[in-house]
This record gives sequence, C-alpha cells and structure tokens, in this order.
Amino acid sequence: MPSHNDSPGLPRPSQPDDVTAELVRLMPSDLVFVMRFMGESQHRLQCHFQDFIRAELAASGVTTETHPMIHLFIESHAILLRDFVFSGVSLSRQFRIAEIEHLTGDTTSMIRVDIWDQLKSHIETAEKQFQTQVGGLPVLLSAFEKPAEKK
Repeated sequence: MPSHNDSPGLPRPSQPDDVTAELVRLMPSDLVFVMRFMGESQHRLQCHFQDFIRAELAASGVTTETHPMIHLFIESHAILLRDFVFSGVSLSRQFRIAEIEHLTGDTTSMIRVDIWDQLKSHIETAEKQFQTQVGGLPVLLSAFEKPAEKK
C-alpha cells in the first residue's frame, strides 16, 4: 500500500541512516568541540554580575527600596551577561574531531561511532516527536494556504 510520501512530485525524505552517514562524513570539517562552563562556575559568574548590576543601579539611585521588583531585572540581566561571557570564551576555544581523537588517544574512532549512534537516535526521536504532532498541523498551517481562486 503506497503511503502519502509515495505521491508523484513529492520529495522523499532521506532515512535516518542516510543523513547520519552524511553528518559523520562531514565531521572532520563541521564538528567542533567547545568548552562549556557548568555548575558552580555558572553560579559564581551570575552572582558576580548580580552584585555588579545591583551596585551600578544603586549608584544611579535605583534600589530595592525605590524599585521593589528590581531583583527580577537584576537576575535576568545577570544571566544574559553570564551567557555572553561564557559563549565568547567557548567560541574562541574550539577543537576539531581529529584533535580530540589525538588528545584522547582514540585510534579506533570510538568517538565517531558514539556520535553516529547518538545522532541516529536523536534524529529518530525528533522524527517521532514531529509525527505525533503532524495531525494538528493542517489547521495551524491554514494561514499559509494558497487563496481560493476567484470565479
């Protein structure tokens, strides 16, 4: 029984194995490993920026006494500044797959095999998630329909 994907003129999606293989083939040029600060480091930098913002605002006459809800502003902006700093540092320190394999002594390319498995699994999960939602999409996409032709 043909599926709706077998209709003439409709592109056939590639299989998860096909796209996974293509992504793995592109790894030497496209995959980079970046640093990521986590845990206590994130908390410490965020606290620093909260104190910094609080002091700068206080110097301008804005305090919790004059602006009782200012803590929400301080927290959200401290997170933005923290993420800006960590993103900038992370982007400046990138490693290619060959460098990581050399550093870890991975002569059997096990990192690539692990990445293959994770890519394939996540692609399949994403496709299944989309398939569970596709039934409601025609109604949501009705705004994109071609207008009815005038007679």
